[in-house]
Amino acid sequence: MTDYKRIVLNSRPLADIEPTTFRTETLPLDLKPGAREVLVQVTWLSLDPAMRGYIRDVRSYLPPVQIGETMRAQGLGVVVQAGTDSALTVGQLVSGPFGWTEFAVMKDKNVEKITVPEGVQALDFLNTLGSSGLTAYFGLRDVCDLKRGDKLLVSGAAGSVGSVVCQLGKRAGATVYAIAGSPDKCAWLEKELGVDKAFNYKSPTFRQDFKEAGFIDVYFDNVGGDILDMVLTRLNKGARIALCGAISQYNATKPKGLQNYLTLISMRAKLQGFIILDYTSEFPAAIEEMARGLADGSIKRKFHIVEGLEQAPVALPMLFSGGNTGKLVVKVSEEPRTKL
Repeated sequence: MTDYKRIVLNSRPLADIEPTTFRTETLPLDLKPGAREVLVQVTWLSLDPAMRGYIRDVRSYLPPVQIGETMRAQGLGVVVQAGTDSALTVGQLVSGPFGWTEFAVMKDKNVEKITVPEGVQALDFLNTLGSSGLTAYFGLRDVCDLKRGDKLLVSGAAGSVGSVVCQLGKRAGATVYAIAGSPDKCAWLEKELGVDKAFNYKSPTFRQDFKEAGFIDVYFDNVGGDILDMVLTRLNKGARIALCGAISQYNATKPKGLQNYLTLISMRAKLQGFIILDYTSEFPAAIEEMARGLADGSIKRKFHIVEGLEQAPVALPMLFSGGNTGKLVVKVSEEPRTKL
């Protein structure tokens, strides 16, 4: 191989991601790792709703991707060259923020060695054992303070974060209600993941069906917008709401405001945002716990796989249209080569 491809940010869309938002570049494969660096061949990439925020030129918990820069993304890969004094070895499986590229030179400190536990697959480190599962884990534990017997509601429940939240909620002894966008997704949530009731928000009877479920103690919000505003009218006293994401608003030029927020006062409720980067020191223990759940089958996972790096810009909008069930990932390469 003499060339490699990467996909860079070409323009900043005002609303929906457009065909011109990204462009593909072909570059000579002359990348050389320096001291305490490695050259990684990327095998898998994660597609996440947060990517819509990365391409906005606004202040956030990470700086925006600049025009002409490789699109930011977490991925899996294999070390194919190691620089001087690198602590990593050729053939080592690693994860890191490689971006939308087939090869990347990375500093040792910016990648993580991956040792795949028995009963787990490497791809789980982009899902249940990666940012999706960790977001679910710490959001439920620290923000929601979920207790046995709570009534938990999860929006975006068929996605990578929501599906883990549903399962962790059941494991914790909560009654779990889920919101998704199709009959098939609702059936999967009820029959495969064991939620107590799943609601199709596209159904003409959705609001009435949801109202009949009663009031809730905990809401794990992945969608924002009208559904969040509706849920604010259905809170029990002392309810806790985790603002994980607002996928319904990411492509809007001006996100909708809330109308029913006064319920937070009358119900003494809490609404809190969070970022999992604040919990990095606790990741190993959380990963170990959830790996046991994957190994014994008590935590299930589902992947939506697209093939080829060039499909990343095509697949990313699926996250905002409800086109995926489970974790959306891009397969970039086959079994990696350790010789270039």
